[in-house]
Parts: sequence; C-alpha cells; structure tokens
Amino acid sequence: MEVTLHELNELKNYRYVVIFARNNGKWAFCRHRDRTTYEIPGGRIEPNETPLQAAKRELYEETGADIFTVRAVFDYKVTSKGIPSNGQVYLADVGSFGSLPESEIAEVVLLNEMPIAEKMTHPLIQPLLISKLFDIL
Repeated sequence: MEVTLHELNELKNYRYVVIFARNNGKWAFCRHRDRTTYEIPGGRIEPNETPLQAAKRELYEETGADIFTVRAVFDYKVTSKGIPSNGQVYLADVGSFGSLPESEIAEVVLLNEMPIAEKMTHPLIQPLLISKLFDIL
C-alpha cells in the first residue's frame, strides 16, 4: 500500500473524505462497533454527491455533530494492489454534538492528542494524514 499527500484540489475523481473534527480544543475520533481501534470520521462519497457534501454528511453520521463549519485542507491518494483511490481531507470546527445517529459507530471520543498508530483503525494511512494536517496548521 502506498499513500501520497497532495495539495488541495490537485487530484480529481475523489472516492473518500476524511474529516478532522475539533471541539473546544479536543479532537473527535469514532470507534466502529466491530472494532476496538479509533478512526477519523470519514467515508465514501455517494453518487452525485460533492466531496464537501460527503464530508458534512459523514461528520454528522459518525459523530452526531450538528453545529459545525468545515473546510477542505488537502488531498491524498491510497494505492492498494495497484488500484488508486483519491480522497480529500477536511477540517471541521464543531460547536456542538447532538445524538449519535443509528449507525455502525459505537462511540465518539474527544481526545487532547492524536492516538498512537497502534490504536488507529488505519495505521498506515491515518498517521500520515495527521502529520500533514499539523504541517498545515
């Protein structure tokens, strides 16, 4: 698997979005009900949905965020078994969280720091995205 990081809007044909969400200085991570590891909110872009629309939808679905602002910050590409998938990374400032919608997400945690790679669902991807985000911030 190869992960490459790119400037915002450098790539096209996005398939995924990832949303770094912060609330009162803490970072929101979610845990899928079938896993013990944490992940950054995100997911697939639906047909006829823009990356921004997908980011807003996924942030709500995976965290219950109901008041927030969101902006795109950079692009990434994951190539697995020779097949590339492009994604766009967003940064959200969350004003409040409502109830977590019925979904595959078991819980949302707010952390002062990013989890170590071993505690992440995608340890080959997420730490690289975190590093790039902090370079930008």
